[in-house]
Amino acid sequence: MYNEDISVKNENFERYKERLTNFSNDFELGLFIHLAQRSIWWVLLFFSLGAVGAFLYLRYTQPIYQSSATLQIKNENSANRIINIENPYENDNISAEIEILRSKEFLKTVIKELPLNTSYFTEGEILTYENYKSSPYRVKANILDSSIYGKPIYIKFLDEFKAQITYLNSAGENFSDEFDISYTIKLPEVELDITVLKFEPIQEIKDKLSEGYYFVINSQPQLVNKYAQKIEIKVLNEAANTVSIGFKDFNALKASDLANAVAYGYIDYSLNKRIESSNRILDFIDKQIGIVFGQLKESETSIQEFKLDNKLSQSEDFTSIMLDRLNVLEEEIIQLDLQKNILDEIKEAANENGETIAVYDLLPILTGTSFDKNLVDQIDNLQKLLLEKEEALYEVKTSSKRVKSLEYQIDIQKKLLLESINSLSRKIETRKKTIQRKIDEFESSFDELPLKEIRFARLQRIFTINEKFYTLLLEKRAEYSITRAGIVPENTILEKAAVPSSPISPQRGFSIALFMVFALIFSIILVILRYLLYDDINSLNEIVKATHASVGTLGIVPKFKERIPISQLVIDKKPKSVLAESFRAIRTNLQFVNNEKGAKIAGITSTISGEGKTFVAINLGGIIAFSGKKVIILDLDMRKPKIHKGFGVSNDLGMSTILIGKHTYQDCLKQSALDNLDFITAGPVPPNPSELIINGKLDKLLEELKTVYDIIIIDNPPVGLVTDGIYCLSIADYPMYIFRAEYSKRHFIQNVDRIINENKITNLGVVLNGVDVMKNAYSYKYGYGYGYGYGYGYGYGYGGGYYSDNPKPKGGILSKFFKK
Repeated sequence: MYNEDISVKNENFERYKERLTNFSNDFELGLFIHLAQRSIWWVLLFFSLGAVGAFLYLRYTQPIYQSSATLQIKNENSANRIINIENPYENDNISAEIEILRSKEFLKTVIKELPLNTSYFTEGEILTYENYKSSPYRVKANILDSSIYGKPIYIKFLDEFKAQITYLNSAGENFSDEFDISYTIKLPEVELDITVLKFEPIQEIKDKLSEGYYFVINSQPQLVNKYAQKIEIKVLNEAANTVSIGFKDFNALKASDLANAVAYGYIDYSLNKRIESSNRILDFIDKQIGIVFGQLKESETSIQEFKLDNKLSQSEDFTSIMLDRLNVLEEEIIQLDLQKNILDEIKEAANENGETIAVYDLLPILTGTSFDKNLVDQIDNLQKLLLEKEEALYEVKTSSKRVKSLEYQIDIQKKLLLESINSLSRKIETRKKTIQRKIDEFESSFDELPLKEIRFARLQRIFTINEKFYTLLLEKRAEYSITRAGIVPENTILEKAAVPSSPISPQRGFSIALFMVFALIFSIILVILRYLLYDDINSLNEIVKATHASVGTLGIVPKFKERIPISQLVIDKKPKSVLAESFRAIRTNLQFVNNEKGAKIAGITSTISGEGKTFVAINLGGIIAFSGKKVIILDLDMRKPKIHKGFGVSNDLGMSTILIGKHTYQDCLKQSALDNLDFITAGPVPPNPSELIINGKLDKLLEELKTVYDIIIIDNPPVGLVTDGIYCLSIADYPMYIFRAEYSKRHFIQNVDRIINENKITNLGVVLNGVDVMKNAYSYKYGYGYGYGYGYGYGYGYGGGYYSDNPKPKGGILSKFFKK
């Protein structure tokens, strides 16, 4: 039996610790909605700020425009289809063409065609606009010092012929002076020729003190680097070889012009490169025709001289088989000589071009050879390295590690190319020697033939080979002439870049929606923070949930509609009011706590001062007195007495003087305006109220009062501050704990747990005071109620009135607004 009691006590103690640790972790939807309703002014403020922020953002953000042109890239030559020959400079790889469009070398040629050397701006209070092709004046600059590039030069027109120039000079000083713009303005860094095109807009800006003009002189590298970052090349359809060329800029017209300039520039660029390559092929063929023609003429002359010298006829008899074999070998030697010439031509071109070797210059030379693939790859790699070096020089200096590394790779690639050429040349020489040995063997077999016949046959073979080669070159020349004639702009602009009418950024609808979303997010965060930080008690349900239903609930006391300065008797003013009914309900619920016969003691306390225990004590005593029972109220809150203020009497003597034996209770007894309701005030504040309560005289007094009164109500001090009231609660038949709605904190409930578990006051009842029933009517809808409802409205309550001597800390304007 003893062990069972120990286990029960341990179990109760563990449950008590668990309640203290896990105080309240459940989400309360009703409270969340209630706090959201109370935060409506903050929500409206956030959305108002969001609307203002969206307006300011749209008003003072520089708009960005985007324009794009659609280009179809083709490398097909119509003449090649007719004669069915291979064109070495045709390339079906669209990726390579896109890289050309993005390259800074190509952009350099495009930018030259646009009026970008000088940029003109109108400066406002906040935004600055570029007057691209719309400036009322023009500036022609002769640069003397490159430090002037990129610096804003402010110009203020005094009249049509005078202007004030202001800028930061090369010395870092602010220079400003007036000049006659009819003449060249000579500055240390630049010479300016200014021409006024339209003076009317200049006059309008002149009258506005908040606006002004300035211009910036741009260098070509700056422009190339700037617009290389703004170009956007996208493949629209890889099968159709269509690409989109787009530009973003603060000026709509400039974005359109740049996109169109790149599209048209690429068409001209590709056409010129193809024409240049075709011309190089024809130049090579013409050069070879001249050489072969000289050899052919020389062979023909030699044959004629041989015939004349030896008086040979036209029908000499030669061994046909031997001649055919020798012809084949001789032709192979000629082909090897041609390949050797081609390699020499490549080697010569590489040495002449230095660091400007172009694939298009060397590819035509390799056409038709057996080793073109190997050399084309090496030449192509060399070309890529040279292009990478040129682009790097726009970003870094010549002495940088990156440029040095590229130069080293270029030298290695050139050496590999020349070594490959030398290796092929050596192979050709070796092959020629081998064939020559075979020819010598064949010719040695002709020893038995007449010597003149052999010599004539040799001359005739040389003539035939030169004639065939000459004819072949003439045919190739005709073919490539037709090919060059077929070179026309195959690339097509499918859609020109139009001037955009609206910016892509900021987008009005998106910006407004974004700011509204931010406002909504801040509103939700505010409500969540208020929910997480909310610590007030609003309902009996919270108390019951926090204590796991270990405490009884006696009822609620709604707010009084009028403001009263102190705790006083109010139920006698309107005995049929809902306030009076709430005290009748508490009186009824007390019968379920203890319904035994005899006089009863009701001990009332709270956690801190201001929660309404005195108000509840006075009016509960009054409502019980209405039922015909004799009631006496004792003020044991001797540190801060209030009963005498509620009844409007003096506090010269009372409980403190009774407990020290100076007076009897009859000497201190006072009657209220209600029949059957008496009270004894606290008396003068003693230095030791706790000792007076437990000195034994209180018990004797209570026993004596029980013989006269049916109900003894004790107004105890707050147990959250002092422990004076614990003893009275332990001896009370009706121990009562008062909480005040929207005033008492949730952790106050731990005091109730502490009193029940540590002092074994198991019949403790809770009253929730100061409830604004109409304001919290939502609680019934969401299951967040008080357990006791009314169907009437009360307006403002007594909550702030009868606690005026212990007001809640007042905050500033912001805290009041936050509480709304």
